[in-house]
Amino acid sequence: MCERCLLAETALTRMKGLLGRASLPSGEGILLKPASSVHMAFMRFAIDAVFLDRDLRVVKIADDLKPWRAAGARGAKSVVELPAGEAARRGVTVGDRLTVGSSPATAATPS
Repeated sequence: MCERCLLAETALTRMKGLLGRASLPSGEGILLKPASSVHMAFMRFAIDAVFLDRDLRVVKIADDLKPWRAAGARGAKSVVELPAGEAARRGVTVGDRLTVGSSPATAATPS
């Protein structure tokens, strides 16, 4: 799902998220863990937010989430933020189970 995925698992890295960026290139993303919702306050571009349960199964996809909006999912334990349209381009659907590699350059992919 993303070849270069930043892991944000501290309060500070989750809070910063993608703030300050002008864009998010295809193939890049951020995994917010733990998280069950995201907000787009002060963001300058739209994203796809892929909500995952504890088993990394997709429970919801908020596609093309615009600045100054918010989204959440009941039962979500983490969220992958991707460039807008990336989830559809990669064929990610609700029910897919993702795998996460151990190195920062490893992709999170549907299985």
